[in-house]
Amino acid sequence: MKRAAGTRAPARTAAPLRAAAEPSARAGAELTYGLLPQVLGYHLRRTQVAIFRHFARTVAAQTGITPGLLGMLQVIAANPGLAQSRLAEAMEVDRSTIVKVVDQLEARGLIVREPSPSDKRSYGLRLTREGAAELPRMQKLMQAHEDEFAAPLTPAERQQLIALLVRLYERADGAAEGGLAP
Repeated sequence: MKRAAGTRAPARTAAPLRAAAEPSARAGAELTYGLLPQVLGYHLRRTQVAIFRHFARTVAAQTGITPGLLGMLQVIAANPGLAQSRLAEAMEVDRSTIVKVVDQLEARGLIVREPSPSDKRSYGLRLTREGAAELPRMQKLMQAHEDEFAAPLTPAERQQLIALLVRLYERADGAAEGGLAP
């Protein structure tokens, strides 16, 4: 059964000392969320958890790929020869993380790392034949997952939600770069 934002939920088990000290923290008592129902970040995080769980049941169950790996694979496919360092910047991860991700995609036979013709210190990434053959199937599964998850929204609401989220993160990115007031 779904709960409306700000409503109470059954409590999960609490630590024994706290349960004894606070009667409302006992098992079976109701749990309140304080100010969280009014906090945007709380709802974004709950939605992220829900969409990742749905992805795991749908896309990952059939492909074994994570949302992060699929996202990186899409960027590599759209930008053949992309440098690892540029992929790290685009996906906002550090260099050590990108090496692990590239290793995973390479081990799965989906991409290949090749020395850059213009910079011998850098590697370019591209899909393998297997990666190029597998990506359309993954994209189809991902689109079905997205459509199923977003089914409660109309197409216009979905586009509005995306536009609002883009507005928020672009403003935050601008503020972080010193372009806007926080």
